[in-house]
Amino acid sequence: MEILEILKAVLFGIVEGITEWLPISSTGHMILLDEFVKLDVSPEFYSMFQVVIQLGAILAVVVLFWNDFFPFGKKDNQQPLAQTGVLSYVKWDKFMLWFKILVSCVPAAVVGLLFDEQLEAMFYNYQTVSIALIVFGIAFIVIENRNASQHSRINSLADITFNTALLIGIFQLIAAIFPGTSRSGATIVGALLLGVSRTVAAEFTFFLAIPVMFGASLLKLVKFGFLFTTAELIILVIGMIVAFMVSVVVIKFLMGYIKKHDFKVFGWYRIVLGILVLAYFLMR
Repeated sequence: MEILEILKAVLFGIVEGITEWLPISSTGHMILLDEFVKLDVSPEFYSMFQVVIQLGAILAVVVLFWNDFFPFGKKDNQQPLAQTGVLSYVKWDKFMLWFKILVSCVPAAVVGLLFDEQLEAMFYNYQTVSIALIVFGIAFIVIENRNASQHSRINSLADITFNTALLIGIFQLIAAIFPGTSRSGATIVGALLLGVSRTVAAEFTFFLAIPVMFGASLLKLVKFGFLFTTAELIILVIGMIVAFMVSVVVIKFLMGYIKKHDFKVFGWYRIVLGILVLAYFLMR
């Protein structure tokens, strides 16, 4: 296996780790990267790779936020299911959080299972990605300007109701249908519109990514099959490892950034990128 293919896998991992969590569309960036840096793999493997590489990014969330969502243990158990015995190790508030996350997953899961291949064939193109980048970039700016004079109604994960969780899931569905929307971008925009604070919107988006991305990756792996060549396995593993390491840094940056800043800078970035993607492909 050539060292060049390993370097390409590293580059894809870096781009995935950065763009998966910032609301700027990992799909849009992957499409652009694929134009300039072609992995020497089959189309079937690449279709699977660009989804499964996200597992590395998801692992970063699991590592960084383990204590925030793991539903078992006595330490910091604010809502034990019982005061003594085995049930005293059950963190009911964490279970409630997971129930809400699963409710948010339902819309995208149903559509993804039924129409994954059809949607990819219809909308996985530079026109859709460019428009989605621009439209949601504008949405970020408009919503942040509107929210500048308003106070958030939901300032903790516990304040998110099941109705709110379902509505956030419907916003996530937009990203599942239209690549370039950005899964994190769609859920954060939806959460902000529903009165969720920036910090809570980002955290809920991170947690929501865990079952969504695991499910999407499993679906792609099953469709591709588990018979990898040595070169394919090395490319996939390296991409995931790099995506994990970069994601740890990016998630920490984003959580610190949004405590003092809004999301408008990402909105402007999306608009500029969308215009560049559209111009590049039109002039190619």
